[in-house]
Amino acid sequence: MKQILALVWASFACVILIACSAQPEANAASAEPSATAAPGTHPISGLEIVDVVVENGDSRHVFRAELANTPQSQAKGLMFRTEMGDDEGMLFPSQVPAPRSFWMKNTPLSLDIIFVGTDGRISNIAADTVPYSLEPVVSVGPAIAVLELRAGRSAELGIAAGHRVSWPEADKTQ
Repeated sequence: MKQILALVWASFACVILIACSAQPEANAASAEPSATAAPGTHPISGLEIVDVVVENGDSRHVFRAELANTPQSQAKGLMFRTEMGDDEGMLFPSQVPAPRSFWMKNTPLSLDIIFVGTDGRISNIAADTVPYSLEPVVSVGPAIAVLELRAGRSAELGIAAGHRVSWPEADKTQ
């Protein structure tokens, strides 16, 4: 009888361990960081991560940004994402300076959308965008890049139009 009870308890313990184990997420947008993500890539998007520096005089802040540098990654952007860290962002560089327009379709996060002009400085910021909105958010003049941050982060850090923005690939787009 003791052997049967021991076997039952061992089986029960195995079932509990299996039930409590991490299961693969059906929706990659809400998935936990992947153990298979390559170093320097974002665990959810798989995009390369680059340092983006926003500076003005003595003020300097570095963001770890996902590099959306393909038409596919730019079209998807931060759609379906539900969280973003204080020092995280997504960078959308452009090979050709042009007026840029974004919308918040399928984006549950409110964002600060920072437009970088042809001189490498912030031309304008669309702060605290409305999640899921179809209203266009546009640059003032041509932009060479767009940086998306968690909503309110620009104000928290005093980031404003005229501040310089740089990243490793900046020389390739200018």
